[in-house]
Amino acid sequence: MTDLKHLVEDTYAEGFRSIYGEILITARDRRWLEHCVAAVTGHASSTILCDCEAGVAQWIEAGEGTPDRRCGAVVQFHVPRFRKDRREHLEKVMLARISQNVLTCPTARCFNRIDSEDYFKLGRKVAFFGDRHQFRETRYDTPGWVIPILGGEFFLSRRFGFRDGVMGGNLWFMGESEDAALEAAEKAAAAVERCADVVAPFPGGVAASGSKAGSSYDFTIASTYAEFCPTLRDQLGEKSQVPKGCRSIMEIIINGRDLQSLQRATGEALKAAADTEGLIRISAGNYGGRLGKSLIHLHQLLD
Repeated sequence: MTDLKHLVEDTYAEGFRSIYGEILITARDRRWLEHCVAAVTGHASSTILCDCEAGVAQWIEAGEGTPDRRCGAVVQFHVPRFRKDRREHLEKVMLARISQNVLTCPTARCFNRIDSEDYFKLGRKVAFFGDRHQFRETRYDTPGWVIPILGGEFFLSRRFGFRDGVMGGNLWFMGESEDAALEAAEKAAAAVERCADVVAPFPGGVAASGSKAGSSYDFTIASTYAEFCPTLRDQLGEKSQVPKGCRSIMEIIINGRDLQSLQRATGEALKAAADTEGLIRISAGNYGGRLGKSLIHLHQLLD
């Protein structure tokens, strides 16, 4: 553990509050389930320009706990809580992605995963696609809507709940080469994927273009974190924060159910990446508490 503390910087990742919806998608087999997941989580890496941040929180094997006993995937959709229109926006996000990416996928079904006082009547809204041929029915012990489609029938829950979550947990992997940094990030992302209740929304769970809030251009809200760009180390001189010998930094972002879920996933990611050859340092991004109050202190996770 002493060696791991030497590798991990004594700092914290700064998360912030979100609201999120969570759905369960099932399909006839893993092939079509993966097609559906790829579509429904598309263009959902960062809320800088995406409508949400989405990812898979859990894969479920056939016969292991889905209402229809088929293979399934639990998908989360996060939007920042600081958005004034957060509820309306999350509803639009889920309506668009369920209707355009789940309804359209062969053999797919869609179930609610959050039972809460607050909910969206998404089943009814998606069901309008049935052009008055849709009908309500309880199937798989779930009250839902049935929509006749060319492939047969599409079933989805009547209501979809939402609740508060956390976005923006992160780790930075600093390597002596691009291969080293990426290998460490890949190991960490795989560890996060094995943890329930969290998602890593970037491609493959890894972001190569970690950003900071703000920009020298007034028309964008975020920009490259120059102080941590290895190719700018000589140009920036003392302002650079890139460690000596570091030639690449890869980042993972973690969103999830609550702070405890992010802490658990972050701890697993640290342990998974620690033995990577050529890994110089593991750190995390924060803004001194200005972005959010959900702080994940790295060294506390090692105790």
